[in-house]
Amino acid sequence: QIDVLTKGDNNYGDDRVLYAKNQQWLHKEHIMGRAAGYLPYVGMVTILMNDYPYIKYLLIGVLGLLVVTSKE
Repeated sequence: QIDVLTKGDNNYGDDRVLYAKNQQWLHKEHIMGRAAGYLPYVGMVTILMNDYPYIKYLLIGVLGLLVVTSKE
């Protein structure tokens, strides 16, 4: 039996406050999904778009242009 303790990406502590009362560990039957990959720095896109709004509008414009000019 494997005991698992989870921790959020930007949390100081672990996620035990989210577990059931008096539960200290997760077991295999508690886990519903599996990580299929790792995409580092993807969240930086959101940070850049919030820090530099013109990047957000440029991206929306380019995506809109792609929709309008698509052949389908």
